[in-house]
Order: sequence, then C-alpha cells, then structure tokens
Amino acid sequence: MGEPAIGGGMFRTTVRDHLMIAHSLTGAVFGPAQRLHGATYVIDATFSRRELDEDNIVVDIGAAGRELRAIIDELNYRNLDELPAFAGVATSTELLARFIADRLADRVHDGAFGARARGLAGIQVVLHESHIASAGYERPL
Repeated sequence: MGEPAIGGGMFRTTVRDHLMIAHSLTGAVFGPAQRLHGATYVIDATFSRRELDEDNIVVDIGAAGRELRAIIDELNYRNLDELPAFAGVATSTELLARFIADRLADRVHDGAFGARARGLAGIQVVLHESHIASAGYERPL
C-alpha cells in the first residue's frame, strides 16, 4: 500500500460530468419550480481514502468517470417525474446527489471499480445547479 496520509488526513480524487433532466417539485417551498422545468447539473464525484493504493492513487480515474457516466445515462434527458425510482418523491438537488452517491457505492461494492477500490473510505457527490448554488451528499463506504 502507499504511504499513510499525514496526520490521519484523507486523499481525494474527483471526476466531473454533467446531467440534463426535467422535473417538477411539490410543495410551496419550491415556488415556481413546482412547475415542470429543466435543470442542467455539473456533477463532481469525489472518492476518498486514508491511504493510497499500491499504485499511489485513490481510484482509477477512468473507472470513476465511466461508472459516473453510466449512472448519469440512466437519468440524462429524462423527466424524473416519470421514473419509478422517484415516484412521489421531490427530486431536490440534495436527493439526486444522494441517489448518485448511493449508486456509485453500489458499483464499488459490486467490483465495477476493481478490487483496489475496496480501500475507498467514502464518496461525496456535489451537483452544481449554477455558478452560485450547489448541493451534495457525502457517505462512507
């Protein structure tokens, strides 16, 4: 394995992609977003670990980008209101971040990132709605 992180810190690697969806949000708190509207998110998926693997990396960047893209492809250019996974759920940016993070975690556990990814400590997914607003979800592995 690689050198331990200094002071118990964490190493991080981030991959970025984007997602375009349509949805509507139920509840007065959402104001005009209660109407059907489109959203484009820039997505950052950050993988962390306490120690680097034997190649001195956090995660295979190619695998991370490929797996993030596979999850995005299931949602891209879709109306989330019509997908069974989101039936009766307000698809807030925060909820979408958790959905993507959980799907990435499932893929890590299923071996899609390779055996070395089992040393990952966590995943954080941030969806940037614009240059001034973002929301995210962080989870351990």
